Amino acid sequence: MLTMDFDRLGFGVGDRVIDIGCGLGRHSYELYRRGAHVVAFDQNAAELDEVKVMFGAMEAEGQVPASASAETVVGDALALPFPDGHFDGVVVSEMLEHIPNDRAAIAEIARVVRPGGTVAVSVPRWLPERICWALSDEYHANEGGHVRIYRASDLRKALSDAGLEVTHTHHAHALHAPYWWLKCAVGVNENDNRLVRSYHSMLVWDMMKAPAATRWAERLLDPVIGKSVVIYLRKPPAPQADGDEAAS
Repeated sequence: MLTMDFDRLGFGVGDRVIDIGCGLGRHSYELYRRGAHVVAFDQNAAELDEVKVMFGAMEAEGQVPASASAETVVGDALALPFPDGHFDGVVVSEMLEHIPNDRAAIAEIARVVRPGGTVAVSVPRWLPERICWALSDEYHANEGGHVRIYRASDLRKALSDAGLEVTHTHHAHALHAPYWWLKCAVGVNENDNRLVRSYHSMLVWDMMKAPAATRWAERLLDPVIGKSVVIYLRKPPAPQADGDEAAS
């Protein structure tokens, strides 16, 4: 299940892209399929071990261009071990809501993308997330859980303050919002609940089959109850020196 619109991002063969807070690698895999040089970055070494295995399987099965590469790196999003402007693109999906010092993480995101490069950030949307918090403390009040609820306008400002320019915003995963409301209502860990199992089965069926009816329904509902807000940004190109302008 992809949150970002990769056709909009346009990452492809030869692009160097980091997926910060990659988790189990869903966006990293798509980047790899498209031929990028991918860094899957996370603080969870055990999950990255699984991502590394999947990278190897994708290569072995011929799912990726021969020129593509992929690696996993364990580290802290507040101190990325890469030089300034190292990446053509940065993907950050559902990570910032977990970090107390999100401004420091945003500064690192802006630092490691090159001038002219592209950034995509997603977080839980305010309204669906507020409902989850109201229904269940267990949903967010745990180690490594969500520490804040973003308004999209506040996140756009924080990203802009770091020197990034917003180019587009959209919402995603409307069908997933009621699922999480249901889980919060019956108990986040009550996976054997009949309603939870039934809804989960529907979501799996939708992801596997992508039927026209549910795809149309989600497009209709995304602006209203989309579970995630996605913000696309660009780091402005470096200004030309006077001599460069004269030469042109």
